Amino acid sequence: MPAEPPPVCYSSRVKRLLCFLAFWLVGFSAMAHTGLPPDSLRQTTLDSLISVQCPGYTAVRISNILFVGNAVTKERVLRAELDFHEGDSLVTETLARRLELNRRRLFNLQLFHHVLVQAVCREGSLTVLFSVQERWYTFPIPIFSLADRNFRSWLDRSDRWSRLDYGVHVVRKNFRGRNEQVLANIQLGFNRKYELFYEAPGYGKRRRIGFGGGFSYYQSHALDYATFRDRLVNYRQEDEFPIERQYAIAGIRWRRTVQHRTALDVSYHHERISDSLYKRNPSYYLGRTQRQYVEVSLVSTLNQRNTFAYPLTGQFAEVGVAYRSFLTGGSPNITTFWGHYAKYVALGGPFYYSVGVQGRARLAQQVAYADNRAFGYEVLVRGYDAYVIEGRHYGLVQQGVTYRLFDAGRVKLNGINNAKINSIPLALYLNTFADVGYVRNPAVASVTNRLPNRMLASAGLGLHLATYYDWVFTLEYTRNVEGQGGFFFRTAFPI
Repeated sequence: MPAEPPPVCYSSRVKRLLCFLAFWLVGFSAMAHTGLPPDSLRQTTLDSLISVQCPGYTAVRISNILFVGNAVTKERVLRAELDFHEGDSLVTETLARRLELNRRRLFNLQLFHHVLVQAVCREGSLTVLFSVQERWYTFPIPIFSLADRNFRSWLDRSDRWSRLDYGVHVVRKNFRGRNEQVLANIQLGFNRKYELFYEAPGYGKRRRIGFGGGFSYYQSHALDYATFRDRLVNYRQEDEFPIERQYAIAGIRWRRTVQHRTALDVSYHHERISDSLYKRNPSYYLGRTQRQYVEVSLVSTLNQRNTFAYPLTGQFAEVGVAYRSFLTGGSPNITTFWGHYAKYVALGGPFYYSVGVQGRARLAQQVAYADNRAFGYEVLVRGYDAYVIEGRHYGLVQQGVTYRLFDAGRVKLNGINNAKINSIPLALYLNTFADVGYVRNPAVASVTNRLPNRMLASAGLGLHLATYYDWVFTLEYTRNVEGQGGFFFRTAFPI
């Protein structure tokens, strides 16, 4: 094999600019024929390009890795995500796939509108350029929301127009250019909430060890204190707050890449209910009007989906365990195990298949009403939006087939010069799905609530819109095995 030449590009800004122009010309020539594919399933075209530039080489050496467009994001944050560095040798046969996998890692930091990768090879020496378009990172969002679990639940309230929250929610992503996040909430109205959180994915050269922490204070004029006929029973007090909760949390993060993360958190909680609510349901906190506890949780997440916002290929896995130790008497300690796995498969052409399985087991001698939640809160069998299903243990299987109706790529907004907001990704999918779930609750009275301890199932058809800043909007029509159907609007990817 010929001796390796000096690096093609050097560290000076002028020569970096010349390298970038060379990459741009090569990349533009390729894209002029193939078109720029969407980030959701980007196809690589580097195999033939490298073969032409460096014929006869079975491996190439990386001489330079360059980044352009990262005006805010620190370069060391980007380098820490890559699985190769200057001086490494890469097999040419798998080079294109290797570069694409690293491009996806950078894109899934969710700091950029798009990430492009180009490579130039000369006599076995490779220079790699990642070009990024940064997002807008500061979001002061006005709060005007419904004080209920979902829109259907809010419509069922007779006092619905007084059950509104307002305030401001401020998020600063990519704080200090290090992929840190600061979140603050000031919420007034029906539910009052004051929160401040900080999250740092990783410190140091390799950015493996991070930190998270925050504080939350919440109080509300109303509280759902019981379940009757699988629906929540609400109690409202105009002159005081029947519920008050506050907690502080801190923890460490171990992070191999953006795809693999483990978090260890310790939190302290203090919760109180009013005497009036206690009389209506003494088991809400197992015979007490207030309680204090410490909870330790360990969660490990492997996210190998092609994109985190609207995945079409790849897999996701998460397992966790939490131990809750009560500092007030009368409440047995609780150990909770949970897991979630999802698989996404390309079926060919515009068709994709997804399946997700998740479950939870909560172990304790006795649990309070407030800790006995299963479906209808964070986890849902679609089509049962109007109900809540209480229980310690549950299992849920969801699957769907997705058809890509169209993908407009990035729609350019004329008249807006800011590149962070003047192009909108737009993709529309048709999705058909089926859910099956089961909640185990041996203590429930079958006359009062009939949905626990029985199979729940539903099927439906939906339209999914994936767009700006990882927003996903879904409109679905669902029918369940109870013979009930309706349209439901959601703002998250369902599986």
